[in-house]
Amino acid sequence: MSIYLTAISKAKPQHVDQFKALLLTLVVESRKEEACIQYDLHQSTDNPALFIFHEEWASKEALELHNQTAHIAKFIKDSVDIIDGNVTIHITEKLA
Repeated sequence: MSIYLTAISKAKPQHVDQFKALLLTLVVESRKEEACIQYDLHQSTDNPALFIFHEEWASKEALELHNQTAHIAKFIKDSVDIIDGNVTIHITEKLA
């Protein structure tokens, strides 16, 4: 059964471009994962520091494996000084 999630993160205002580059690398690397069905990145038009991922994974196990990948670990390490707060993750159920 597919797992759907939305991940919301925010860059510190002076680091928006650098943070965006890190997120775009996550897109490239995550889409290479066999269990990745959807991995789309959006940037808010009214708050350019706000980024939203819409993701779909083949299973809960696949999502758990994704969270243990080298590219996720690198993102966490590289974003520690430029992220504003924590990443908020919402597991969702597709209704329609």
